[in-house]
Amino acid sequence: MTANPYAAKPWLSLFPERQPHEISPEFNDMLSALRTAVATAGDQIAIRFSSSNLSYAELDAASDRLAGWAAAHGVSRGDRIVIILQNVPAFAIATIAAWKLGAIPVPGNPMYRAAEIARQLDDSRPTLLICHDSHADTVREAIAIAGDDCPLLTVPDDGRDDPSIAGSFAAAMAENAPAPPAITIASDELGLMLYTSGTTGAPKAAMLNHAALASNSEAMALWYGIDPQSRILGIAPLFHITGFVAHLTMAIVARASLILFGRFDPARAIETIRRERPTWTIGAVTAFNALASLPDISPADFASFHRVDSGGAPIAPALRQSIADRIGHKLYSAYGMTETASVTHSGPIGRDLPVDPESGALSVGIPYIGTEAMIVDDTGKPAPVGEAGEIWMRGPQVMVGYWNKPAETKAALHDGWMRSGDVGFMDAAGWFYLVDRKKDCIIASGFKVWPREVEDALHAHPAVREAAVVGAPDAYRGETVIAHVSLRAGSIADEAELIAHCRENLAAYKVPRIIRIAGELPKTATGKIQRNVLREAEIETARAADSEKAQAAG
Repeated sequence: MTANPYAAKPWLSLFPERQPHEISPEFNDMLSALRTAVATAGDQIAIRFSSSNLSYAELDAASDRLAGWAAAHGVSRGDRIVIILQNVPAFAIATIAAWKLGAIPVPGNPMYRAAEIARQLDDSRPTLLICHDSHADTVREAIAIAGDDCPLLTVPDDGRDDPSIAGSFAAAMAENAPAPPAITIASDELGLMLYTSGTTGAPKAAMLNHAALASNSEAMALWYGIDPQSRILGIAPLFHITGFVAHLTMAIVARASLILFGRFDPARAIETIRRERPTWTIGAVTAFNALASLPDISPADFASFHRVDSGGAPIAPALRQSIADRIGHKLYSAYGMTETASVTHSGPIGRDLPVDPESGALSVGIPYIGTEAMIVDDTGKPAPVGEAGEIWMRGPQVMVGYWNKPAETKAALHDGWMRSGDVGFMDAAGWFYLVDRKKDCIIASGFKVWPREVEDALHAHPAVREAAVVGAPDAYRGETVIAHVSLRAGSIADEAELIAHCRENLAAYKVPRIIRIAGELPKTATGKIQRNVLREAEIETARAADSEKAQAAG
Protein backbone atom coordinates (compact mmCIF):
# COMPACT_ATOMS: atom_id res chain seq x y z
CA MET A 1 0.00 0.00 0.00
CA THR A 2 1.36 3.42 -0.96
CA ALA A 3 2.12 5.67 2.02
CA ASN A 4 0.17 8.91 2.40
CA PRO A 5 2.78 11.62 1.60
CA TYR A 6 0.64 14.31 3.30
CA ALA A 7 0.48 12.62 6.70
CA ALA A 8 4.07 13.66 7.42
CA LYS A 9 3.20 17.33 6.79
CA PRO A 10 6.40 18.15 4.89
CA TRP A 11 5.38 21.82 4.76
CA LEU A 12 6.14 22.21 8.50
CA SER A 13 9.85 22.44 7.67
CA LEU A 14 9.06 25.67 5.79
CA PHE A 15 7.50 27.37 8.84
CA PRO A 16 9.45 30.29 10.34
CA GLU A 17 11.58 29.11 13.25
CA ARG A 18 9.37 30.46 16.05
CA GLN A 19 6.03 29.97 14.35
CA PRO A 20 3.73 27.52 16.19
CA HIS A 21 2.49 24.57 14.18
CA GLU A 22 -0.88 24.41 15.92
CA ILE A 23 -3.22 27.12 17.16
CA SER A 24 -3.92 27.42 20.88
CA PRO A 25 -6.77 29.90 20.60
CA GLU A 26 -7.05 32.71 23.10
CA PHE A 27 -10.74 33.04 22.23
CA ASN A 28 -13.50 30.54 21.53
CA ASP A 29 -15.89 33.15 20.18
CA MET A 30 -15.72 36.58 18.58
CA LEU A 31 -17.74 38.34 21.28
CA SER A 32 -15.09 37.42 23.86
CA ALA A 33 -12.43 38.78 21.51
CA LEU A 34 -14.32 42.08 21.20
CA ARG A 35 -14.78 42.36 24.97
CA THR A 36 -11.07 41.76 25.52
CA ALA A 37 -10.19 44.43 22.95
CA VAL A 38 -12.46 46.92 24.73
CA ALA A 39 -11.06 46.03 28.17
CA THR A 40 -7.39 46.11 27.18
CA ALA A 41 -7.31 48.58 24.29
CA GLY A 42 -10.50 50.62 24.55
CA ASP A 43 -8.84 53.82 23.35
CA GLN A 44 -7.12 52.08 20.42
CA ILE A 45 -8.57 53.09 17.04
CA ALA A 46 -10.63 50.15 15.79
CA ILE A 47 -11.85 51.67 12.51
CA ARG A 48 -10.39 54.50 10.46
CA PHE A 49 -12.85 55.78 7.88
CA SER A 50 -12.47 58.96 5.88
CA SER A 51 -11.92 61.77 8.40
CA SER A 52 -13.55 59.96 11.32
CA ASN A 53 -12.30 57.23 13.63
CA LEU A 54 -13.97 54.79 16.02
CA SER A 55 -12.12 53.47 19.06
CA TYR A 56 -12.83 49.98 20.36
CA ALA A 57 -14.80 51.53 23.23
CA GLU A 58 -16.85 53.61 20.78
CA LEU A 59 -17.43 50.60 18.52
CA ASP A 60 -18.65 48.67 21.57
CA ALA A 61 -21.02 51.44 22.60
CA ALA A 62 -22.42 51.88 19.09
CA SER A 63 -23.07 48.15 18.70
CA ASP A 64 -24.78 48.16 22.14
CA ARG A 65 -27.21 50.83 20.90
CA LEU A 66 -28.00 48.94 17.72
CA ALA A 67 -28.36 45.64 19.57
CA GLY A 68 -30.78 47.31 21.98
CA TRP A 69 -32.87 48.65 19.11
CA ALA A 70 -32.84 45.30 17.31
CA ALA A 71 -33.87 43.42 20.45
CA ALA A 72 -36.77 45.84 20.95
CA HIS A 73 -37.86 45.06 17.38
CA GLY A 74 -37.91 41.32 17.83
CA VAL A 75 -34.40 40.12 16.96
CA SER A 76 -33.32 37.28 19.24
CA ARG A 77 -30.82 34.45 19.54
CA GLY A 78 -30.38 32.40 16.39
CA ASP A 79 -32.08 34.98 14.16
CA ARG A 80 -30.41 36.18 10.97
CA ILE A 81 -29.48 39.82 10.30
CA VAL A 82 -28.79 40.50 6.62
CA ILE A 83 -26.14 43.21 6.11
CA ILE A 84 -25.90 44.49 2.52
CA LEU A 85 -23.21 47.14 2.85
CA GLN A 86 -19.90 48.23 1.38
CA ASN A 87 -16.82 48.76 3.57
CA VAL A 88 -18.25 51.30 6.01
CA PRO A 89 -18.24 51.37 9.86
CA ALA A 90 -21.93 50.40 9.97
CA PHE A 91 -20.97 46.94 8.68
CA ALA A 92 -18.78 46.29 11.74
CA ILE A 93 -21.34 47.81 14.13
CA ALA A 94 -24.13 45.63 12.73
CA THR A 95 -22.02 42.48 12.84
CA ILE A 96 -21.05 42.98 16.48
CA ALA A 97 -24.64 43.90 17.41
CA ALA A 98 -25.76 40.59 15.92
CA TRP A 99 -23.23 38.69 18.04
CA LYS A 100 -24.39 40.53 21.18
CA LEU A 101 -27.88 39.14 20.60
CA GLY A 102 -26.66 35.65 19.71
CA ALA A 103 -27.95 36.37 16.21
CA ILE A 104 -26.16 35.48 12.97
CA PRO A 105 -24.82 38.13 10.58
CA VAL A 106 -25.56 37.29 6.94
CA PRO A 107 -23.59 39.64 4.66
CA GLY A 108 -25.06 40.33 1.24
CA ASN A 109 -23.61 41.65 -1.99
CA PRO A 110 -24.60 45.30 -2.68
CA MET A 111 -24.22 44.62 -6.40
CA TYR A 112 -27.07 42.10 -6.44
CA ARG A 113 -30.42 42.75 -8.09
CA ALA A 114 -33.79 42.15 -6.42
CA ALA A 115 -34.25 38.59 -7.71
CA GLU A 116 -30.79 37.55 -6.47
CA ILE A 117 -31.37 39.07 -3.03
CA ALA A 118 -34.85 37.55 -2.84
CA ARG A 119 -33.47 34.04 -3.29
CA GLN A 120 -31.15 34.56 -0.34
CA LEU A 121 -33.91 36.13 1.79
CA ASP A 122 -36.21 33.23 1.01
CA ASP A 123 -33.49 30.87 2.19
CA SER A 124 -32.24 32.73 5.28
CA ARG A 125 -35.56 34.32 6.48
CA PRO A 126 -33.95 37.26 8.31
CA THR A 127 -35.55 39.36 11.07
CA LEU A 128 -33.62 42.55 10.17
CA LEU A 129 -32.05 43.95 7.00
CA ILE A 130 -29.52 46.76 6.66
CA CYS A 131 -28.51 48.29 3.32
CA HIS A 132 -27.36 51.51 1.66
CA ASP A 133 -29.80 54.28 0.73
CA SER A 134 -29.16 53.77 -2.98
CA HIS A 135 -29.99 50.07 -2.69
CA ALA A 136 -33.11 50.42 -0.54
CA ASP A 137 -35.69 50.24 -3.33
CA THR A 138 -34.03 47.11 -4.72
CA VAL A 139 -33.98 45.50 -1.27
CA ARG A 140 -37.64 46.41 -0.65
CA GLU A 141 -38.51 44.78 -3.98
CA ALA A 142 -36.56 41.67 -2.89
CA ILE A 143 -38.44 41.60 0.43
CA ALA A 144 -41.73 41.66 -1.46
CA ILE A 145 -40.64 38.89 -3.84
CA ALA A 146 -39.53 36.71 -0.92
CA GLY A 147 -42.76 37.39 0.96
CA ASP A 148 -40.76 38.56 3.95
CA ASP A 149 -41.76 41.17 6.49
CA CYS A 150 -38.94 42.56 8.60
CA PRO A 151 -37.50 45.98 9.47
CA LEU A 152 -35.09 47.65 7.04
CA LEU A 153 -32.47 50.16 8.17
CA THR A 154 -30.59 52.28 5.67
CA VAL A 155 -27.07 53.73 5.66
CA PRO A 156 -25.98 56.67 3.46
CA ASP A 157 -23.74 55.56 0.62
CA ASP A 158 -20.85 57.59 2.02
CA GLY A 159 -21.23 55.85 5.41
CA ARG A 160 -21.89 59.03 7.40
CA ASP A 161 -24.13 59.13 10.48
CA ASP A 162 -27.34 61.15 10.12
CA PRO A 163 -29.93 60.39 12.81
CA SER A 164 -32.35 62.89 11.23
CA ILE A 165 -33.09 60.43 8.41
CA ALA A 166 -36.21 58.46 9.33
CA GLY A 167 -35.72 54.70 9.16
CA SER A 168 -31.97 55.05 9.05
CA PHE A 169 -29.30 53.07 10.84
CA ALA A 170 -28.19 56.23 12.70
CA ALA A 171 -31.76 57.09 13.74
CA ALA A 172 -32.21 53.61 15.20
CA MET A 173 -29.07 53.96 17.29
CA ALA A 174 -30.11 57.49 18.37
CA GLU A 175 -33.17 56.01 20.10
CA ASN A 176 -30.74 54.80 22.79
CA ALA A 177 -32.71 51.67 23.54
CA PRO A 178 -31.35 49.82 26.58
CA ALA A 179 -28.53 47.47 25.71
CA PRO A 180 -29.58 43.81 25.90
CA PRO A 181 -28.24 41.74 28.80
CA ALA A 182 -24.70 40.46 28.23
CA ILE A 183 -24.72 36.91 26.94
CA THR A 184 -22.19 34.12 26.71
CA ILE A 185 -21.59 32.68 23.26
CA ALA A 186 -20.79 28.98 22.89
CA SER A 187 -17.97 28.14 20.51
CA ASP A 188 -20.26 26.03 18.33
CA GLU A 189 -22.88 28.77 17.84
CA LEU A 190 -22.98 30.25 14.36
CA GLY A 191 -21.06 33.52 14.02
CA LEU A 192 -21.53 33.95 10.27
CA MET A 193 -23.63 32.71 7.38
CA LEU A 194 -22.11 33.69 4.08
CA TYR A 195 -23.41 32.84 0.64
CA THR A 196 -20.82 31.60 -1.78
CA SER A 197 -20.39 33.76 -4.85
CA GLY A 198 -22.33 31.39 -7.04
CA THR A 199 -19.79 31.55 -9.90
CA THR A 200 -19.97 27.75 -10.21
CA GLY A 201 -23.66 27.19 -9.45
CA ALA A 202 -26.54 28.24 -7.22
CA PRO A 203 -25.38 30.20 -4.14
CA LYS A 204 -25.18 28.27 -0.88
CA ALA A 205 -24.79 29.75 2.61
CA ALA A 206 -21.74 28.38 4.41
CA MET A 207 -22.31 28.19 8.18
CA LEU A 208 -19.24 29.18 10.20
CA ASN A 209 -19.31 28.92 13.96
CA HIS A 210 -17.61 31.30 16.38
CA ALA A 211 -14.74 28.88 16.99
CA ALA A 212 -13.92 28.78 13.28
CA LEU A 213 -13.89 32.58 13.02
CA ALA A 214 -11.88 33.14 16.18
CA SER A 215 -9.30 30.41 15.57
CA ASN A 216 -8.64 31.36 11.95
CA SER A 217 -8.44 35.04 12.83
CA GLU A 218 -5.82 34.25 15.47
CA ALA A 219 -3.92 31.96 13.11
CA MET A 220 -3.85 34.65 10.43
CA ALA A 221 -2.71 37.31 12.88
CA LEU A 222 0.20 35.09 13.95
CA TRP A 223 1.07 34.16 10.36
CA TYR A 224 0.98 37.71 8.99
CA GLY A 225 2.50 39.42 12.02
CA ILE A 226 -0.60 41.47 12.91
CA ASP A 227 -0.60 43.16 16.34
CA PRO A 228 -2.13 46.25 18.03
CA GLN A 229 0.27 48.53 16.11
CA SER A 230 -0.85 47.15 12.74
CA ARG A 231 -3.00 49.14 10.34
CA ILE A 232 -4.95 46.80 8.04
CA LEU A 233 -6.12 48.26 4.73
CA GLY A 234 -9.63 47.03 3.90
CA ILE A 235 -9.31 46.36 0.18
CA ALA A 236 -11.41 43.17 0.12
CA PRO A 237 -15.18 43.67 0.57
CA LEU A 238 -16.35 42.95 4.11
CA PHE A 239 -19.29 41.03 2.61
CA HIS A 240 -16.73 38.57 1.18
CA ILE A 241 -15.04 35.98 3.39
CA THR A 242 -11.59 37.51 2.88
CA GLY A 243 -12.76 40.92 4.01
CA PHE A 244 -14.88 39.57 6.85
CA VAL A 245 -12.12 37.47 8.40
CA ALA A 246 -8.79 38.84 7.11
CA HIS A 247 -9.94 42.41 7.75
CA LEU A 248 -12.69 42.62 10.37
CA THR A 249 -12.42 39.64 12.71
CA MET A 250 -8.61 39.48 12.53
CA ALA A 251 -8.42 43.17 13.45
CA ILE A 252 -10.63 42.55 16.50
CA VAL A 253 -8.62 39.53 17.65
CA ALA A 254 -5.31 41.38 17.23
CA ARG A 255 -6.66 44.73 18.59
CA ALA A 256 -5.40 46.28 15.34
CA SER A 257 -6.80 49.22 13.37
CA LEU A 258 -8.91 48.56 10.28
CA ILE A 259 -8.82 51.22 7.55
CA LEU A 260 -11.99 51.40 5.44
CA PHE A 261 -12.75 53.54 2.39
CA GLY A 262 -16.07 52.22 1.05
CA ARG A 263 -16.27 50.32 -2.21
CA PHE A 264 -12.90 49.69 -3.84
CA ASP A 265 -11.82 52.37 -6.27
CA PRO A 266 -8.13 52.69 -7.27
CA ALA A 267 -8.00 56.47 -6.87
CA ARG A 268 -9.73 56.38 -3.48
CA ALA A 269 -7.53 53.47 -2.40
CA ILE A 270 -4.25 55.23 -3.19
CA GLU A 271 -5.47 58.42 -1.51
CA THR A 272 -6.24 56.35 1.61
CA ILE A 273 -2.86 54.59 1.45
CA ARG A 274 -1.00 57.89 1.25
CA ARG A 275 -2.98 59.37 4.14
CA GLU A 276 -3.21 56.41 6.54
CA ARG A 277 0.06 54.56 5.80
CA PRO A 278 -1.26 50.99 6.29
CA THR A 279 1.07 48.13 7.18
CA TRP A 280 -0.67 45.09 5.64
CA THR A 281 -3.49 44.11 3.33
CA ILE A 282 -4.94 41.30 1.26
CA GLY A 283 -7.16 41.60 -1.80
CA ALA A 284 -7.89 40.31 -5.28
CA VAL A 285 -5.04 40.52 -7.79
CA THR A 286 -7.31 42.63 -9.99
CA ALA A 287 -7.31 45.33 -7.29
CA PHE A 288 -3.52 45.46 -7.19
CA ASN A 289 -3.37 45.38 -10.98
CA ALA A 290 -5.67 48.43 -10.99
CA LEU A 291 -3.48 50.22 -8.43
CA ALA A 292 -0.32 49.38 -10.38
CA SER A 293 -1.93 50.87 -13.50
CA LEU A 294 -2.36 54.31 -11.90
CA PRO A 295 -0.08 56.75 -13.74
CA ASP A 296 1.49 58.32 -10.65
CA ILE A 297 1.98 55.17 -8.55
CA SER A 298 5.43 54.42 -7.11
CA PRO A 299 7.00 52.02 -4.59
CA ALA A 300 7.20 54.94 -2.14
CA ASP A 301 3.42 54.82 -1.83
CA PHE A 302 3.65 51.28 -0.46
CA ALA A 303 6.71 51.77 1.74
CA SER A 304 4.65 51.47 4.95
CA PHE A 305 3.53 47.91 4.11
CA HIS A 306 5.57 45.09 5.59
CA ARG A 307 3.84 42.66 3.23
CA VAL A 308 1.05 42.58 0.62
CA ASP A 309 -1.06 39.45 0.06
CA SER A 310 -3.52 38.44 -2.61
CA GLY A 311 -6.22 35.78 -2.73
CA GLY A 312 -9.23 34.75 -4.77
CA ALA A 313 -7.41 33.61 -7.91
CA PRO A 314 -3.97 32.29 -8.93
CA ILE A 315 -1.41 34.94 -9.82
CA ALA A 316 0.50 34.64 -13.07
CA PRO A 317 4.25 35.03 -12.33
CA ALA A 318 4.62 37.62 -15.11
CA LEU A 319 1.74 39.68 -13.72
CA ARG A 320 3.19 39.40 -10.22
CA GLN A 321 6.48 40.83 -11.42
CA SER A 322 4.87 43.68 -13.36
CA ILE A 323 2.87 44.70 -10.27
CA ALA A 324 6.00 44.46 -8.09
CA ASP A 325 7.85 46.77 -10.47
CA ARG A 326 5.20 49.41 -9.81
CA ILE A 327 4.43 49.04 -6.09
CA GLY A 328 7.71 47.64 -4.76
CA HIS A 329 6.16 44.47 -3.28
CA LYS A 330 5.84 40.97 -4.69
CA LEU A 331 2.33 39.79 -3.95
CA TYR A 332 2.09 36.75 -1.70
CA SER A 333 -0.52 34.41 -3.11
CA ALA A 334 -2.97 32.95 -0.60
CA TYR A 335 -5.58 30.23 -0.95
CA GLY A 336 -8.79 29.52 0.91
CA MET A 337 -12.56 29.37 0.61
CA THR A 338 -15.72 30.77 2.12
CA GLU A 339 -16.20 27.30 3.59
CA THR A 340 -12.83 27.46 5.41
CA ALA A 341 -13.25 30.95 6.92
CA SER A 342 -10.85 32.40 4.36
CA VAL A 343 -7.17 31.46 4.20
CA THR A 344 -5.86 27.91 4.58
CA HIS A 345 -2.62 28.26 2.55
CA SER A 346 -0.18 31.16 2.37
CA GLY A 347 3.50 31.88 1.99
CA PRO A 348 5.48 32.02 5.25
CA ILE A 349 7.14 35.30 6.16
CA GLY A 350 10.77 35.38 5.07
CA ARG A 351 10.36 33.03 2.08
CA ASP A 352 9.49 33.93 -1.48
CA LEU A 353 6.95 31.81 -3.29
CA PRO A 354 8.45 29.29 -5.73
CA VAL A 355 7.34 28.79 -9.32
CA ASP A 356 6.84 25.20 -10.43
CA PRO A 357 9.41 24.59 -13.19
CA GLU A 358 7.16 22.26 -15.19
CA SER A 359 3.80 24.05 -15.15
CA GLY A 360 5.04 27.59 -14.56
CA ALA A 361 2.49 28.03 -11.75
CA LEU A 362 3.22 30.28 -8.78
CA SER A 363 2.75 28.47 -5.47
CA VAL A 364 -0.20 29.45 -3.28
CA GLY A 365 1.96 28.71 -0.23
CA ILE A 366 1.70 26.02 2.40
CA PRO A 367 -1.01 24.92 4.83
CA TYR A 368 -0.61 27.33 7.70
CA ILE A 369 -1.06 27.12 11.45
CA GLY A 370 -3.36 24.29 12.53
CA THR A 371 -4.33 23.31 8.97
CA GLU A 372 -3.98 19.98 7.22
CA ALA A 373 -4.20 19.55 3.46
CA MET A 374 -3.85 16.79 0.91
CA ILE A 375 -4.33 16.14 -2.79
CA VAL A 376 -6.87 13.41 -3.57
CA ASP A 377 -7.16 11.51 -6.86
CA ASP A 378 -10.35 10.50 -8.64
CA THR A 379 -10.55 7.27 -6.63
CA GLY A 380 -10.58 9.15 -3.31
CA LYS A 381 -7.01 8.18 -2.39
CA PRO A 382 -4.08 10.53 -1.64
CA ALA A 383 -2.34 11.44 -4.90
CA PRO A 384 1.44 10.99 -5.21
CA VAL A 385 3.66 14.03 -4.72
CA GLY A 386 3.64 16.19 -7.84
CA GLU A 387 0.46 14.71 -9.27
CA ALA A 388 -2.68 16.79 -9.64
CA GLY A 389 -5.92 16.05 -7.84
CA GLU A 390 -8.59 17.71 -5.74
CA ILE A 391 -7.40 19.84 -2.81
CA TRP A 392 -8.86 18.77 0.56
CA MET A 393 -8.39 20.79 3.77
CA ARG A 394 -9.08 20.07 7.43
CA GLY A 395 -8.82 22.28 10.50
CA PRO A 396 -10.79 24.24 13.10
CA GLN A 397 -11.75 26.83 10.47
CA VAL A 398 -13.84 24.44 8.33
CA MET A 399 -17.56 25.21 8.10
CA VAL A 400 -20.33 23.34 9.90
CA GLY A 401 -22.14 22.86 6.61
CA TYR A 402 -24.47 24.62 4.18
CA TRP A 403 -27.64 26.23 5.52
CA ASN A 404 -30.72 24.17 4.63
CA LYS A 405 -28.71 21.99 2.24
CA PRO A 406 -27.91 18.60 3.82
CA ALA A 407 -27.15 16.88 0.49
CA GLU A 408 -24.63 19.56 -0.52
CA THR A 409 -23.11 19.45 2.96
CA LYS A 410 -22.65 15.68 2.76
CA ALA A 411 -21.01 16.01 -0.67
CA ALA A 412 -18.60 18.73 0.51
CA LEU A 413 -17.49 17.33 3.88
CA HIS A 414 -15.81 13.97 4.41
CA ASP A 415 -14.60 13.01 7.91
CA GLY A 416 -13.87 16.67 8.70
CA TRP A 417 -12.16 17.30 5.36
CA MET A 418 -13.45 20.07 3.11
CA ARG A 419 -13.48 19.02 -0.54
CA SER A 420 -12.55 22.20 -2.38
CA GLY A 421 -13.51 21.37 -5.96
CA ASP A 422 -10.16 22.88 -6.95
CA VAL A 423 -7.39 20.98 -8.69
CA GLY A 424 -3.85 21.35 -7.41
CA PHE A 425 -0.69 19.49 -6.43
CA MET A 426 2.03 19.49 -3.78
CA ASP A 427 5.76 19.34 -4.53
CA ALA A 428 8.31 17.37 -2.53
CA ALA A 429 9.12 20.31 -0.26
CA GLY A 430 5.47 20.80 0.75
CA TRP A 431 4.57 23.80 -1.42
CA PHE A 432 1.06 23.69 -2.87
CA TYR A 433 0.04 24.84 -6.35
CA LEU A 434 -3.42 25.59 -7.69
CA VAL A 435 -4.12 24.29 -11.18
CA ASP A 436 -7.76 25.32 -11.63
CA ARG A 437 -11.38 24.64 -10.79
CA LYS A 438 -12.42 21.11 -11.75
CA LYS A 439 -15.45 22.51 -13.55
CA ASP A 440 -13.32 24.91 -15.61
CA CYS A 441 -11.27 22.17 -17.27
CA ILE A 442 -11.58 22.28 -21.08
CA ILE A 443 -11.51 19.02 -23.04
CA ALA A 444 -10.25 19.90 -26.53
CA SER A 445 -9.78 17.00 -28.97
CA GLY A 446 -9.57 14.66 -25.98
CA PHE A 447 -6.83 16.69 -24.24
CA LYS A 448 -7.27 18.46 -20.90
CA VAL A 449 -6.61 22.18 -21.05
CA TRP A 450 -6.47 24.12 -17.78
CA PRO A 451 -7.46 27.77 -18.29
CA ARG A 452 -4.93 29.08 -15.77
CA GLU A 453 -1.99 27.76 -17.79
CA VAL A 454 -3.20 29.52 -20.94
CA GLU A 455 -3.96 32.69 -18.97
CA ASP A 456 -0.44 32.67 -17.53
CA ALA A 457 0.98 32.46 -21.06
CA LEU A 458 -1.14 35.42 -22.14
CA HIS A 459 -0.11 37.45 -19.08
CA ALA A 460 3.49 37.02 -20.21
CA HIS A 461 2.73 39.22 -23.23
CA PRO A 462 3.60 42.82 -22.33
CA ALA A 463 0.36 44.25 -23.76
CA VAL A 464 -2.01 42.00 -21.80
CA ARG A 465 -3.55 43.40 -18.62
CA GLU A 466 -6.18 40.72 -17.90
CA ALA A 467 -6.96 37.32 -19.39
CA ALA A 468 -9.68 34.72 -19.00
CA VAL A 469 -9.90 31.44 -20.90
CA VAL A 470 -13.03 29.34 -21.40
CA GLY A 471 -14.20 26.41 -23.47
CA ALA A 472 -16.96 26.66 -26.06
CA PRO A 473 -18.86 23.81 -27.73
CA ASP A 474 -17.21 22.55 -30.92
CA ALA A 475 -18.74 19.77 -33.03
CA TYR A 476 -15.30 18.60 -34.20
CA ARG A 477 -13.08 19.04 -31.12
CA GLY A 478 -15.69 18.72 -28.37
CA GLU A 479 -14.60 22.10 -27.00
CA THR A 480 -12.64 25.00 -28.45
CA VAL A 481 -10.25 27.10 -26.35
CA ILE A 482 -11.29 30.77 -26.42
CA ALA A 483 -9.46 33.59 -24.64
CA HIS A 484 -10.79 36.98 -23.57
CA VAL A 485 -8.23 39.68 -22.81
CA SER A 486 -8.01 43.36 -21.96
CA LEU A 487 -4.93 45.37 -22.82
CA ARG A 488 -2.78 47.74 -20.81
CA ALA A 489 -3.35 51.46 -21.33
CA GLY A 490 -1.44 52.63 -24.39
CA SER A 491 -0.61 49.09 -25.54
CA ILE A 492 -1.49 47.65 -28.94
CA ALA A 493 -1.87 43.98 -29.86
CA ASP A 494 -4.24 42.12 -32.14
CA GLU A 495 -5.63 38.59 -32.12
CA ALA A 496 -3.03 37.22 -34.54
CA GLU A 497 -0.13 38.54 -32.48
CA LEU A 498 -1.51 37.08 -29.26
CA ILE A 499 -2.20 33.70 -30.85
CA ALA A 500 1.35 33.65 -32.22
CA HIS A 501 2.64 34.44 -28.74
CA CYS A 502 0.68 31.50 -27.32
CA ARG A 503 2.03 29.16 -30.01
CA GLU A 504 5.54 29.98 -28.86
CA ASN A 505 4.73 29.07 -25.26
CA LEU A 506 2.07 26.35 -25.32
CA ALA A 507 1.39 22.96 -26.86
CA ALA A 508 -0.73 23.24 -30.01
CA TYR A 509 -3.92 21.88 -28.40
CA LYS A 510 -3.74 24.55 -25.65
CA VAL A 511 -3.46 27.52 -28.01
CA PRO A 512 -6.68 29.57 -28.18
CA ARG A 513 -8.33 29.35 -31.57
CA ILE A 514 -10.12 32.64 -30.88
CA ILE A 515 -8.96 35.60 -28.79
CA ARG A 516 -11.48 38.34 -28.08
CA ILE A 517 -10.09 41.72 -27.00
CA ALA A 518 -12.30 43.84 -24.74
CA GLY A 519 -11.95 47.02 -22.72
CA GLU A 520 -12.86 45.25 -19.47
CA LEU A 521 -13.62 41.68 -18.46
CA PRO A 522 -16.70 40.92 -16.31
CA LYS A 523 -15.92 40.61 -12.61
CA THR A 524 -17.70 39.79 -9.39
CA ALA A 525 -17.96 42.47 -6.71
CA THR A 526 -14.90 40.90 -5.08
CA GLY A 527 -12.77 41.35 -8.20
CA LYS A 528 -12.77 37.80 -9.56
CA ILE A 529 -13.03 37.57 -13.33
CA GLN A 530 -16.29 35.81 -14.16
CA ARG A 531 -15.32 32.95 -16.43
CA ASN A 532 -18.87 31.61 -16.11
CA VAL A 533 -20.30 34.76 -17.71
CA LEU A 534 -17.84 34.51 -20.58
CA ARG A 535 -18.49 30.79 -20.99
CA GLU A 536 -22.26 31.32 -21.13
CA ALA A 537 -21.79 34.03 -23.76
CA GLU A 538 -19.66 31.68 -25.87
CA ILE A 539 -22.22 28.88 -25.54
CA GLU A 540 -24.94 31.26 -26.70
CA THR A 541 -22.78 32.39 -29.63
CA ALA A 542 -22.18 28.74 -30.62
CA ARG A 543 -25.92 27.98 -30.43
CA ALA A 544 -26.74 30.99 -32.60
CA ALA A 545 -24.14 29.89 -35.17
CA ASP A 546 -25.56 26.34 -35.22
CA SER A 547 -29.06 27.74 -35.68
CA GLU A 548 -27.94 29.88 -38.63
CA LYS A 549 -26.27 26.86 -40.23
CA ALA A 550 -29.40 24.77 -39.76
CA GLN A 551 -31.58 27.46 -41.30
CA ALA A 552 -29.19 27.85 -44.24
CA ALA A 553 -29.16 24.08 -44.79
CA GLY A 554 -32.97 23.93 -44.58
